[in-house]
Parts: sequence; C-alpha cells; structure tokens
Amino acid sequence: MTQRLALQVFEQYQKARTHFVQTIAELATRPQNIETLQNAGVMSLLRPLLLDVVPSIQQTAALALGRLANYNDDLAEAVVKGDILPQLVYSLAEQNRFYKKAAAFVLRAVAKHSPQLAQAVVDSGALDALVICLEEFDPGVKEAAAWALGYVARHNAELSQAVVDAGAVPLLVLCIQEPEVPLKRIAASALSDIAKQSPELAQTVVDAGSIAHLAQMILNPDAKLKDPDEFVKKNVATLIREIAKHTPELSQLIVNTGGVAAVIDYIGDSKSNVRLPGIMMLGYVAAHSENLAMAVIVSKGVAQLAICLSEEPEDHIKAASAWALGQIGRHTPEHARAVAVANVLPKLLALYMQTGSSEDLQIKAKKALKNILQKCTYLPALDPLLHDAPPNVLKHVVGQYSKVLPHDTKARRLFVTSGGLKKIQEIKAEPGSVMQEYINGINNCYPEEIVRYYSPGYSDALLERVENYQPAH
Repeated sequence: MTQRLALQVFEQYQKARTHFVQTIAELATRPQNIETLQNAGVMSLLRPLLLDVVPSIQQTAALALGRLANYNDDLAEAVVKGDILPQLVYSLAEQNRFYKKAAAFVLRAVAKHSPQLAQAVVDSGALDALVICLEEFDPGVKEAAAWALGYVARHNAELSQAVVDAGAVPLLVLCIQEPEVPLKRIAASALSDIAKQSPELAQTVVDAGSIAHLAQMILNPDAKLKDPDEFVKKNVATLIREIAKHTPELSQLIVNTGGVAAVIDYIGDSKSNVRLPGIMMLGYVAAHSENLAMAVIVSKGVAQLAICLSEEPEDHIKAASAWALGQIGRHTPEHARAVAVANVLPKLLALYMQTGSSEDLQIKAKKALKNILQKCTYLPALDPLLHDAPPNVLKHVVGQYSKVLPHDTKARRLFVTSGGLKKIQEIKAEPGSVMQEYINGINNCYPEEIVRYYSPGYSDALLERVENYQPAH
C-alpha cells in the first residue's frame, strides 16, 4: 500500500509537470498571454524542466521557451540571463531528434532579435552543436539547425564569419541538394544570409561548390515534385543575387555556370514577389561591366524584364525591373539600343508620369530613362518620347538627336518627315540653356529656310504675305 502511494505521488507530479509545460506552450502561442506569463516568472519555472527525466517534458519546455523568446527581445534576453543557452547546447549533442529541433528553435528565436543576442548564442558554443546537427540523418533536425545558423549570420559580417568558421557552409551546400523541399529552402536562405555580408563571405559560399547546384535547381526542380516549390526557387535566386552583387568576378562565375540564363527562365516561369530576387540579380550582374550587361542581353534578359515592367501590378516589382533595365542600358549605344528596341522607353516614361505610381517607382523609372537615353543613338525609339516627354526628360531626348543628326543624312531626312523638326521648333527653351544649345545643334543640320518653315507662326506669316502681295499688272 505504501509503495503504491509513493508511486502515485510521482505519477501525479509527472502529470502536473506535463500539464504545466503543455499549457504554457499553448498559452505562449497567443500574444495577449505573454506579459502575464512573463510577470508570473515563467522562465525560471521552465528552466529546470529542460533537464527533466521525461523526454516529452524536456521537449515541450524547450518549445514553450522558443515561443516566448520568439515574441520579443526582452523575453529572448531573459533566456540568455537565465543561463538557459548552455543547457540547450549541451542537450543538442545528447538528446533525441525531437528535442534537438526544439532546442534549435529556441536558439533561432533568441538570435533573430539583435546582433547582441545572436552573439550570446555564439558565445554559448551553440554553433559547433548546430553544425553537427546539419549532419544528422533526420531532415527536420537539419532544417532547424540551418534556420538557427541563418538567423545568427544575417546580422553582420562578424557573426557570418563565426558561422563560416564553425564549418557550416559545406554542409549547407549539401543540404540544398537533399530531396526535402523545406530543407532546400532554409539552407538556401541561410547561405544567402552569409553571402550577403561581404565579397569574401560570398566567395566562401562559391568555393564550397554551390553555383553549379544552384543553377540546376532553378532549371530542373526535383522531378518527384509535381509542382516545384516556388519558394525554393525564390531563395535560390536570392542566394545567386547576394553572390552576384559583390564583384564582377563573382558575377562572371555565375554567367559561366549558366546561372544568368537559369534565372531568366525562372523569371519567365514565375509571378509577383517570387520574381523579385531574379530581377534584382540581373540588375546587379549588368551593373558591373559592359560584358556582363551584354551577357544578360544575349540570354534574352531584356525581353523578360520588359514583360515584368508591363505585366506586374505591384509598384515595387515594376521599380526593380526599371532599375535593372537602366543598369543594362547605361553602358554603350549598343546596350541602350537592345533595351530601346524592346519598347521599354515609352513604358518607363508612362510609369514616371503616372500620378498613381509610387514615389520609388517614379524615381527609378526616371533614373532608368536618363541612363538609357544618355547612351541611346537609335532614333526610332526616341521619336515617341519627343512628343510625350516632360521638359526634364525631353532635354535628354533632344540631346541625343543633337549628337546623331549631324552625322546621319538619312536620319536628318526622317526627322523632318516624321514631324521631329517641327516639334523641336515648338520647344520653348531659355536662351543660353543646355536645351537651347541642343536645339541650335539640330537646327544647324538644316538649311535656314527649312528651319524657318517649321517654326511656329511661319504659315501665318506666309498667309499674311499672300494677302499683302500686290501682283504686277
């Protein structure tokens, strides 16, 4: 009888602990409960339960802590001050896969808030334990570890370097080759968080052999998946963008491994925000040099960006497309022509002039127009702008005509017959202004009587002369 009573006490105590952690974990999912739990001293009560003899209680305690730490930096700070991190790190090496996932979740939840809290995770020795988790058989453990490592790395170059020094990069590159979609997605995201910080860190990701795999992942999604996960592609495109933005050499490497062509195909197959990293990546590649911009043109990147500019309803995606087109077209007349023949200039002008466009879109459309116009010598693309552009854009259009017409007889004739010369005479420019200089340069390409003929009021003057003319009898 005494023995049964004693066991019953232990049973009740275990049930009470189980009920407590499960209830706390559930309450922690709702923001309105957080302050009450905090005030009741929940952290100090959960801490000993991380070392409970019952594995399910340990796991649920870790889950509850993760949810609390995820909520705000005060609670994450409380996890650090409560000396909970070393316990979690110790358990990462010792416990089962369910606990490892929960412990990695807590580390991620603490690290996400600030560089200081991420540094506390590093100082606890968590990185080595998390990197070991990347070698686990269970994909869920790998995913949780990759997520936590990415959240540490995303804050700054020093923290990213710590993740690299712990040996995470080669294992993350292996993770993006695993069949599980969530693991691919999180591993690509973690590598992006590392690569974005500096050219040296991006080079580390490249040196681990990532580029060839990334290009293939965008081109050939996992054959077992009927609908390839678009967010895997988005994260992979983001990683390629973060590598490409740093140096021409890294961009060239992406071009050489088929990364640019793969991203252009991916933009064509995607919609909305999923397209955005690919659009930005093309802009970064093209910005580096004439040759890299030409690689984007040859891979038919301009056509896809022009489609995004027309099709996408959201201003921030249009703005990114405008920016990328400006980066391609700003190098030489050949680059500008490649952009202009895609009928991009009138679209950019319309977006700049639309009152409904966001300020950012108007700024980027105007800048792209200016970049392309300053190099564009393909006059058929300039004609529509001559009649529609406001003065601040028109100046660049007229400037290009003043450069081309003196050296091109055919263009001079076409400029008259298309109504261009007449339009030029209608522009009211300040004497001595840059615009007036451009107009003078154009007018000097024609006989004086032709210029006079197309000047405003000339037909009235002619009629007046007719009326006043007295024929000889």
